[in-house]
Amino acid sequence: VQLQASGGGLVQAGGSLRLSCAISGRTFSSYSMGWFRQAPGKEREFVASISGSGRSTYYADSVKGRFTISRDNAKNTVYLQMNSLNSEDTAVYSCAANTLAYTSVYSRISDYDYWGQGTQVTVSS
Repeated sequence: VQLQASGGGLVQAGGSLRLSCAISGRTFSSYSMGWFRQAPGKEREFVASISGSGRSTYYADSVKGRFTISRDNAKNTVYLQMNSLNSEDTAVYSCAANTLAYTSVYSRISDYDYWGQGTQVTVSS
């Protein structure tokens, strides 16, 4: 399983970005997926998770109402739509796959067994 994140960049505060994560593998719909981020000098933190079917989602309190996670199983891709960005959202964003479970959502780093390389998001104030 390989994950490739893209879509990061530089955006002004209040702006939007959409991240994409393309995943190889024949059984993508069987994977729960997550997005995490790591700001400079900080630990990696959970952002959002989505179940294999896409029916269940879960968000960190810091992004709830601003970010939306979604997936297109036909395209083997998971997305993170980020709106109303602020400087505290600046980080490297990584996608992750839990290939052992798909019915639920997961927020712990240890729940995920495959990780992408990350994409930089910088929000200027």
